[in-house]
Amino acid sequence: MKLLDAIARRFPAPRLTATRIVLAFAVALAADAVQIALGPVGWLAPDEAIDVVAMGLTCWLLGFHVLLLPTFLLEFVPVLGMLPTWTACVTAVVALRRREQSTETAPVEVSPAPIGSPPSQFPSAGPPRLSESSPGPTEARWGERPREPARLSEPPSGPADGVDSNPS
Repeated sequence: MKLLDAIARRFPAPRLTATRIVLAFAVALAADAVQIALGPVGWLAPDEAIDVVAMGLTCWLLGFHVLLLPTFLLEFVPVLGMLPTWTACVTAVVALRRREQSTETAPVEVSPAPIGSPPSQFPSAGPPRLSESSPGPTEARWGERPREPARLSEPPSGPADGVDSNPS
């Protein structure tokens, strides 16, 4: 496994983009189409050259993946080389890379606060006051009259003449 890890480090997996995927499929389809079109004549030498080029371009576009090795070796078997193995391999590698990249967490960039400034936990407007109307409990329900919000600025209720009714 050390050899495969060294190869994987040499060809790191790039971020999949639509352009890379389309180009990888174009390389795979072209390699398979030429090999099928050449038929048994290609078994002499052109098939191997096409496989080397397809392997190199696929590694460059998608990065090295272990599935590329069996596909490359399978192409040297005369009858099995007629199957669209490069297209199947590129499909599998793209699906696996998408799954790998979808499970990766995106790095979060955190900028440190300037030294000496206290961290703010509340927005600059501050917490809501009771004198402001809030949309929740004051909204009218079907068939009910709307209620007035509570206000802190109302005058206290007491005797109008200013005399305290509780002598002490």
